Amino acid sequence: MNRELFGVFGGIDAFERFRSSEDFDEVLTGSTVTVGIRDSDLGTPGWSATYTRDDGYCLIWGEAYVPDDEPNTARWLLEHYESEGVDALERLNGSYLAVIDTEASDEAFVATDPIRSRECFYTDESGTRVFGTDSAEVARTMTDPTLHRNGILEYLHLGVTLGEKTAVTGLHRLPIDSRLEPASVDSFERFVYDPQSSSEFDVVAELADRLERAIKRRSSLPGQKGILLSAGYDSRIVLSQVNNIDCSYTVGSLDAQEVRAARSLAAQYGTSHTAFPPDERYLLPDESKIPYSQGIKESLHIHHAGYTDEIGVDTMYHGLLCDTFFRGHFTASKTVDVLDKRIPTGGLESDPDPVEVFLEKFGYSRDASLQLADRTSFDVDPDAFVRAAIADEFDSKRWRADQVQNALSCCGIANQPSIPFHNHLSDHFVTSFLATDRELIDWHLRTPPELRTTETFLRACEQVDDDILRHRPPDRPYDATLLNEVEGFLRRKTPFLSSFEPPWPDRKTLFERHDFDRRLLGDLEHVHGLPARHKLRLTDLRGWLECRSELQEQLVPWLRPPDPLVA
Repeated sequence: MNRELFGVFGGIDAFERFRSSEDFDEVLTGSTVTVGIRDSDLGTPGWSATYTRDDGYCLIWGEAYVPDDEPNTARWLLEHYESEGVDALERLNGSYLAVIDTEASDEAFVATDPIRSRECFYTDESGTRVFGTDSAEVARTMTDPTLHRNGILEYLHLGVTLGEKTAVTGLHRLPIDSRLEPASVDSFERFVYDPQSSSEFDVVAELADRLERAIKRRSSLPGQKGILLSAGYDSRIVLSQVNNIDCSYTVGSLDAQEVRAARSLAAQYGTSHTAFPPDERYLLPDESKIPYSQGIKESLHIHHAGYTDEIGVDTMYHGLLCDTFFRGHFTASKTVDVLDKRIPTGGLESDPDPVEVFLEKFGYSRDASLQLADRTSFDVDPDAFVRAAIADEFDSKRWRADQVQNALSCCGIANQPSIPFHNHLSDHFVTSFLATDRELIDWHLRTPPELRTTETFLRACEQVDDDILRHRPPDRPYDATLLNEVEGFLRRKTPFLSSFEPPWPDRKTLFERHDFDRRLLGDLEHVHGLPARHKLRLTDLRGWLECRSELQEQLVPWLRPPDPLVA
């Protein structure tokens, strides 16, 4: 990867056992932790920073902002940590990991941001606690690694490995809202739900004000600016408020509804627009994508990866997770079943089943998982397995929420499948992640789940820019979600009416057109009948495991067909 943080709880000699200092732009050594950082934009305001003194240091990796516009966020954090302790992290804002090691404190640690938008992997397998942002590099420090069967099964069936597991036993992830210490992991309480009544908290006005401040905070990022622009709601609020975005990019055919609408948005706000055709680069899981999956999430979410060389900007904006934080993506709505479609009727389900909610949100397909089980040798009932895994993960996050609907959001945020999208962008560009703004996270935690809706978000956006809905998303011609769902249903079922086009190219068609069965899975002919998405997961997993040949070898027996193969 282009950017990396890697460290050990130990001195420089322990560090050099695993990595050369020459691999990094800067290596910081304290009384407890030695850490290296490689980042060509180190020191850029709003981005990675270091600060060292005779008695210790602070390192911040990623996007970060602090009060009073202090240009060196690491210096601000270290100085305020001395007087406030870990409470200083409450005011650190952005998408980051922070490392602090001082002689005055015996609490050297690595801390996540409140939602773990930046992964930190760690292992104690070698006898020294090793940590880093690249799971493959941390796995390479392990002397006798073995595959984590449950982690792999969760990934293959759900597209995401849940909780703190990875594909390797003994290789862990820091939990959401936590810190890594020399011999323990400690949870913070920055991400705990505390919904306020409408008389105390005007959700629309608060969201509008906080959006404006959050975007202004990110408007000064350096160089030529670009945005990954969809026809939806989330990226357009950024486009409308950052005046000097030079370029916008959308993946899709020139005549696709999504591309036409994005082009209109770009013209509305005076930005150039480029559409990348969905050729094999859109789907191909190769070395440009697979490392960012970290062996735990689908590289499929990195829609733009194959086109990176054609994106000529320094700073990149996107709207990832705005639907999750502002529009209730993981809350469970009341629905009615109409033929093959669940239509929301308004309001939230009073007693949702968390397992059923996440099976739907993660796009679990029982039929596809049964096919996968029939063609591999894991010897597990996939339906029972994923249900138990989801239930356990939901229970582990339940303490952070006052009610089931907020617990659903918390669990969904902690296991967000689409994070590889941001991982890739932030490795190639200075990348703004609006949804991680501390004020906006606070809005999410204080707003009752029944008010975290598309309607609330749009009302707030219109307070920021009253012309923001001049060009509506093609599949959402109305403000009301119910009306959009009804029209979509009628279009699908009524002869001579064209259906709304999906925003993404068809995976099955691309898989067949570019002969990916032969090119990616030529040695596994027995899996060629699986859905394209599951075949891409297999390819991702095998590609990531190239970091250790012994791990690849351990996977081989599981991917063999049962004897006899069940058709």
